[in-house]
Amino acid sequence: MTLPAATNPVSLFGPSLAAVKIIPLSAPHAPSRCPLISFNRRSNTSLFRSSCSKKNGAQDPFESFSVLSLDIPWDSKSIWVTFAAYFFSLHIPLSFGGLSVIAQMLHQPVLDPLTMAVSINILETTEYLGALALLHYTTKPQYKLSCFFLQKLLSEQRSSIKASAVAVGFLIALVLFTSILADRLIGPKDVNNPILKEILLYSPTSEMACFFLYCLITPLLEETVYRGFLLTSLASTMKWWQAVIISSCIFSAAHFSGENFLQLFLIGCVLGSVYCWTGNLASSFTVHSVYNAGILIATALS
Repeated sequence: MTLPAATNPVSLFGPSLAAVKIIPLSAPHAPSRCPLISFNRRSNTSLFRSSCSKKNGAQDPFESFSVLSLDIPWDSKSIWVTFAAYFFSLHIPLSFGGLSVIAQMLHQPVLDPLTMAVSINILETTEYLGALALLHYTTKPQYKLSCFFLQKLLSEQRSSIKASAVAVGFLIALVLFTSILADRLIGPKDVNNPILKEILLYSPTSEMACFFLYCLITPLLEETVYRGFLLTSLASTMKWWQAVIISSCIFSAAHFSGENFLQLFLIGCVLGSVYCWTGNLASSFTVHSVYNAGILIATALS
């Protein structure tokens, strides 16, 4: 069986959870300004600017949850302009028109599962490289983007291994709970993705390409854009939990899956929270990758 060339990969996540209500968090006090790290192009060393003053005694434990720095490589006034440039010039064209262009180039009206898997890998890799180029172009002159992301990957302010393990367990429990709740509220629904399953079962090569895509390329792209850039930037202008909520809404909406919007939003909140807690982008990447791997295995075995 062949697949339509214009078909986009369907979201890996579960059924609609529109009936689930999220209890809003209470507003905490203003955050304290803890060590800020800036990277200068002339030096690869970190310049720590510490102003950890507690004006009113003990620090609010809720605000101390996040260790993200307020010092970011991008102008806070251009956050949305930069994201819009990525979204409309890279994400939408490559996600919705990429496979059609490849099919025309190959002179194939339909793409077989292996060709589709390889093509999506190429498209998402292109999107990732384009996103990095855009973020580099919009970085402030005194910053070096590679140093910023290297620091985000190597940060050891808190144990990323423990945080990732807890987040994976919590995420699996959350998805199972919300899926069961959705089944009871709106009725059972087949959550399997037939296109994804066909790619996984088509050949060992297509299966390997699929795991490479969803366990490496996709988490790398989405964690860089939605946590590394968007969440980090928003957290420098507002409370961390507000930044998590906003970035998670956009992360969910970017999948263009109305029936899975709430579940994707909750997943984004978990990924954003573990990133805020550790300050380490590798932690959210690990959680994202492990979760996707679990979904792929479950789909292949179903």
